[in-house]
Amino acid sequence: MIIMLSGTSDARQLALAIRDAGYDVLATVVTEHAAEQMSYVGLRAHIGRLNAHEMVEIIKQHKAKAIVDASHPFAEEASQQAMQAAEEANVPYIRYERKESVIMYDRVTFVDSYEAAAEYAAKKRGVIMLTTGSKTLHIFAEKLLPLPDVRLIARMLPRKDNMEKCEQLRFPQENIIAMQGPFTKQLDMALMKHFGVTLLVTKESGRVGFVDEKIAAAQQLGIETVVIRRPKLSYPVVYHEFSDVIRALEEMKEKGEK
Repeated sequence: MIIMLSGTSDARQLALAIRDAGYDVLATVVTEHAAEQMSYVGLRAHIGRLNAHEMVEIIKQHKAKAIVDASHPFAEEASQQAMQAAEEANVPYIRYERKESVIMYDRVTFVDSYEAAAEYAAKKRGVIMLTTGSKTLHIFAEKLLPLPDVRLIARMLPRKDNMEKCEQLRFPQENIIAMQGPFTKQLDMALMKHFGVTLLVTKESGRVGFVDEKIAAAQQLGIETVVIRRPKLSYPVVYHEFSDVIRALEEMKEKGEK
């Protein structure tokens, strides 16, 4: 059994590839929707955020041979908990991370945190569009909503908890785009035009995270963009291709059989 931190579309594809290579897979996901998507393709899923102790219990329960961490590039807390669990349970930890995008737009400013992105946006003012998700929305809302000459547009998943968070933050509902991706360049452009966006704030989530489409849309419209760099964690091992993850599992299996 392989325990796999999942939840993204490429993680789901990796889980299928690992299963097809002959391994039992138990995916851990955060939402019911993600679990349903796993079930749809015949994969088992555990729903809910897990700390290191809870992961260790699942590893013991299923006699798992390894943790494959294919969580989102910005889910640093999940990765830290998984690394700790692997160490405590004495099983290998394998990190899969989607490749970073190569961004060639000259009107892009890179920052290292959500707070730095909010600070930069506060200086720029105008119509600011966030494609950074709901988890860190409060950072931008608290900094930007009180400012004059600022309209803050937030795009997020159409979930009840997200709408409740917006209500708690007194986020104007006319400034909420509640949609499930993927988003094409054409749709991104249409939304940016509709709201008259002057500054885009996004994360370096990789090509699978549709950063390329967002940047291309902003570039075509001449919209300045802020990109939040990925958190840098000290992974013991990290792969960017499915085949390398499966090869690592095969090598681990061969060692165990000797």
